[in-house]
Amino acid sequence: MPQERVSVRKIRETLRLSYELKLNQSQIASSCHIGQASVFRYLKRFKESGMSWPLPADCDDRILEELLFSKPGPPPQQHPPVDFAAVERQLQAHKHLTLQLVWEEYRATQPEGYGYSYFCEMYRKWKGSQNVVLRQDHRAGEKLFVDWAGATIPIYHAGTGQVTDAASVFVAALGASSYTFAHASLRQDLWSWIDCHVRAFAFYGGCPILVIPDNPKTGVTRACRYEPDLNRTYAEMAQHYGVAILPARPRKPRDKAKVESAVAVVQRWIVAALRHRKFFSIAELNEAIAELLEKLNQKPFRKKEGSRASQFAELDQPALKPLPAERYCTADWKTCRVNIDYHIELDRHYYSVPYQLVGQQVETRSTLATVEIFHDGVRIASHVRSSAHHQHTTNAEHRPKSHQAHLEWTPSRLIHWAESVGPFTAQLVQTILDSKPHPEMGYRSCLGILRLLKAYSKERLEAASRRAVQLRACSYPSMQSILKNSLDQQMLIDPPAEKAGPAHGNLRGAGYYESLKEREPEC
Repeated sequence: MPQERVSVRKIRETLRLSYELKLNQSQIASSCHIGQASVFRYLKRFKESGMSWPLPADCDDRILEELLFSKPGPPPQQHPPVDFAAVERQLQAHKHLTLQLVWEEYRATQPEGYGYSYFCEMYRKWKGSQNVVLRQDHRAGEKLFVDWAGATIPIYHAGTGQVTDAASVFVAALGASSYTFAHASLRQDLWSWIDCHVRAFAFYGGCPILVIPDNPKTGVTRACRYEPDLNRTYAEMAQHYGVAILPARPRKPRDKAKVESAVAVVQRWIVAALRHRKFFSIAELNEAIAELLEKLNQKPFRKKEGSRASQFAELDQPALKPLPAERYCTADWKTCRVNIDYHIELDRHYYSVPYQLVGQQVETRSTLATVEIFHDGVRIASHVRSSAHHQHTTNAEHRPKSHQAHLEWTPSRLIHWAESVGPFTAQLVQTILDSKPHPEMGYRSCLGILRLLKAYSKERLEAASRRAVQLRACSYPSMQSILKNSLDQQMLIDPPAEKAGPAHGNLRGAGYYESLKEREPEC
């Protein structure tokens, strides 16, 4: 079965970590959660493609994929892995079972599998690797461990004194010095998670190389021991600060033992110390946390010289990378499909994209002020964010030419165009628009009349309009008939005036009835 290729976005991240952060292949594989062989293959393909880093601005995901994988080679054949945990359980359950019998049963199902000697060697290595604790050696400025504390701090209502919220405490600790940061937040959502990271970088005054979180849903979209997927906003924040995200393995707290210890210290010396105080706002709580945090970092170690603060000044602080010029603005990423009306829906509001993308998937990057839309890694639209539900924000350039032309027609424009032909043509168009319940119902008839200019001159159209107005035949078919039969070139005979009736003694004129009204008695 061919090996599944990772996304182009993850390949871009592999190139960034290699060329910008200068990480080795092992670190890149751990950060991107792909095999080292894959990292080697992607870097090799990139070098063979002749491209240079950074990539050109017009190199989107599709172009990069074509350059790297235009002629993919067949993947190497490998033996399926052996479940040595199941082998160990069988050996423990049956005291008479031997490893040779297990291998013979394995070869019966896998004739091309491993030989007996190599099978036994793999089993011994696997067994020797169980229940081993790694003592981690942290380099200065390399790793920052982050996590939420389990304990919460109540927030009270100023008027009633009742508990309204429970604040969660974000904890971060540097690997070499254990210099600790803590900040309270009312939520554990994505925006709070990113905000706490930004505050932590500002607190330390620089950025590490790696950030080691747990697997929270706000930071990791899909938790996996081997290939977890980072939240797009979390990954973007890491790119902004030039750091790499390396989530710990699920249910492996030893991977982030440094922050586990820091969480315990924060809960013991900060959360517990604030148990007798009442806080009525999150700002008031964070002021109290900041005071106790300074004391915690200045507190001397018990088993070695110095404190967290002194170790930070000596080890981590000089090794941290400088902060970027601008603070990261939190943005939420979402995948949408373009509707038939060339709009995408975001928070019950509709934003336009170029009509050529109808039916395709796009990515949206939304902040509190703007909405950006991307397709194949290229920004295709940008709008001011709106909070109006079930309304549209449309860029006129995103519409097809036919839609733009249709929306440009208004009653005043039609009449103005008709006036350029002549007064009777303008009167004809005005009459048609006034005769309809809604002016738009007369657009087609008016446009049809004005398009007769393609076949007839302005003089003939004006003469035909005069005849149509006088005959009260104000419609497109009447105008077409007049011009087709050249009736506009014939003189229109005025209707004869009313003739007076013959003089007769028995006929009573209008004066007779007027005299009757004068003789009527008043009531």
